[in-house]
Amino acid sequence: MPHNKAKGSKAERELYQMFVDNSFRAVRVAGSGTMENADCDIIAGKKGCGKYAIEAKSTKKPIQYITKDQISRFVGFSDIFGLKPVIAVRFNRVGWFFFNPRSLVDSGKNWGLSLERARKKGKRFSQFFC
Repeated sequence: MPHNKAKGSKAERELYQMFVDNSFRAVRVAGSGTMENADCDIIAGKKGCGKYAIEAKSTKKPIQYITKDQISRFVGFSDIFGLKPVIAVRFNRVGWFFFNPRSLVDSGKNWGLSLERARKKGKRFSQFFC
């Protein structure tokens, strides 16, 4: 488990830096995924561009699953703060894709997002954020 946490933290730092490099103000949320009430990984905003709650995932597999409970808490958190919820998935050797949570596919107890769907429906950073 520590390896996955380290990989996730590295992906979050990479994504955070993308926001900073594009003149956003951004913060990583301490304890995200492990603490109660810390239901997103990054909060970012830019005047005239919007305010976002980002749930970041990184995978070497061709599909990323996220529990329905996690997405429900994430969307609820975003709503409370008036932030636009964004799912950010980094596929190894392919890069980041950004989605509205409604783009996820129901796979039973989880929501799923395949690399194939990411290529068709996802947006890259400069396409999703102004």
